[in-house]
Amino acid sequence: MTIQADPIPADNKHEILRDVFGFDGFRRGQEAVVDDLLAGRHTLAVMPTGAGKSLCFQVPALVRSGLTVVVSPLVALMENQVAALQLAGVAAVTINSGRSRQDNVDAWLRVRDGDVSLLYMSPERLMTDRMLQALAALPIGLIVVDESHCISQWGHSFRPEYRDLAQLRVRFPDIPIGAFTATADAETRADIVDRLFGGAAEVHVAGFDRPNIRLGIDVKAGVEKQVAAFVAERQGQSGIVYCLSRKGTEDMAQALRDAGHNALAYHAGLDSETKARWLDRFMTEPGIIVVATIAFGMGIDKPDVRFVVHADLPATIEAYYQEIGRAGRDGEPADAQLFFGLNDIRMRRQFIEDSDADDAVKRIERRRLDSLVGLCEAVSCRRVMLLHYFGEESGPCGNCDICQNPPTLIDGTDLGQKVVSTVLRTGERFGAVHIADSLLGKATPKIVQFGHDQLSTFGIGADRKMAEWRAIIRQLVAAGFLEINADRFGGLTVTPRGQALLKGADTLQLSTDILKAGKGEKSSRKSRKPSEAALDDEGQELLQALKEVRLSLARARGVPPYVIFHDATLIELASRRPADMQTFGEIHGVGASKLEKFGAAFLTAIAAR
Repeated sequence: MTIQADPIPADNKHEILRDVFGFDGFRRGQEAVVDDLLAGRHTLAVMPTGAGKSLCFQVPALVRSGLTVVVSPLVALMENQVAALQLAGVAAVTINSGRSRQDNVDAWLRVRDGDVSLLYMSPERLMTDRMLQALAALPIGLIVVDESHCISQWGHSFRPEYRDLAQLRVRFPDIPIGAFTATADAETRADIVDRLFGGAAEVHVAGFDRPNIRLGIDVKAGVEKQVAAFVAERQGQSGIVYCLSRKGTEDMAQALRDAGHNALAYHAGLDSETKARWLDRFMTEPGIIVVATIAFGMGIDKPDVRFVVHADLPATIEAYYQEIGRAGRDGEPADAQLFFGLNDIRMRRQFIEDSDADDAVKRIERRRLDSLVGLCEAVSCRRVMLLHYFGEESGPCGNCDICQNPPTLIDGTDLGQKVVSTVLRTGERFGAVHIADSLLGKATPKIVQFGHDQLSTFGIGADRKMAEWRAIIRQLVAAGFLEINADRFGGLTVTPRGQALLKGADTLQLSTDILKAGKGEKSSRKSRKPSEAALDDEGQELLQALKEVRLSLARARGVPPYVIFHDATLIELASRRPADMQTFGEIHGVGASKLEKFGAAFLTAIAAR
């Protein structure tokens, strides 16, 4: 949908990209989005984390005349982006609840006087009659909705306050709107276009693959020890560990500290001062591990997070993808590891059933949970399955646990039939432990109470272990032969596919690894070093010196170190060792403003070596 199409010289975007941001060219997928916004078209861009979404609206904001209003959901995200823009010489401000009233007033006066190019605000602060009327009197050139999946009821982190943004196209009918997200399946994309743009917008899907992130999923078998072992292989690296509950974060952080790691618990129960202190340490100190609930993450743009661990099952594939996307934003190798068990599936299903959502939303959430469980129990490339969920096809990635250690498959139809038959004969009321006890022939008080020791299926699986039967049950749930019925307190029920399996009309393939469940395998993969390892000893020493200069400059300005320069820029500096400002300015990521502000400090450090 074209709102306005004033001709804009094509070279302007390249000049701004080079002179302001220090980049010689656009990355794949960026320029088409920039061009649509410059042409005045409503645009939705779905781009993987680390693909440079922000540049896609920041460049048009500086090329087009007028003010660009950016809607963002979190104060931390706004503050970091504004700080980075200001250091690049861009007139950007934010008005948010984290700032004093006087700071917000001063920022607004600059906006009103035409001294600002980009204004960052939350949806709550923007969508008031007073603010909308005040903005209507200004020359608005572009409106941007970041994290736009929040507007959709199908999005994994729907926020009711985002719904009001649908009024923007009515209140500002001649202004192009850009919407950006890293996480939106086809259903969510369609909903965003409908709600935000009234059904008419250019849609760009730049791909969902993050090939630098290794995917690994394992069954829980003492998850605190499993996480500690995983982290031990990555000693000194920054990472995030996600837990479902506040208590889980506290316990996991303590376990990691006991194992000698620098771990901090972060959750919604902390006071704002502690949250700010922990966030500052994570952003500025090396080797910090944050153990967090989902209260931590969105808007945390730390490039060198080397791993993300899920100690509990996420809510959906969208949530999983969004959360692992916080790793490896610098493009260097990173790891995503998930641990899960049947209890995770039961709890997630219970959350869905206990929610206030209507039946249509619950059906979608059940399907999404089933897709995530299927990913967990995959017996072929996980990345193929993950990308297929988002509508993207690919071949085996070679960078997931299954590609690197392919499982051996066996025919598990007979084992599956034993489980399904036991579930049916016990009345489809009981959970995995009870079914496994029955298969093993354990005359527990509960089994005797219900007379299940008298069934023909009692003891038909005594040749296997409890962990094996629980693993087989989990696989049957993942493959859709059984369901966990939240209305029956987590009892297993047989699906039509399960009936077909029992009749011999369907088959079950099992991985031999599944039949070793409960042993808790240690990852066979060694921690990979980022590309700085290619530097010689002298280069490594220089790199550390440059990082110290960066940290000092960042602390003096109250910003995260990456806002000064990303690691990739420092690595190139340590490798090329420029001796003058002109050569320094040729380094990737060095724009004119940063060259002027920081060039001398870094050149001095380089010359000292």
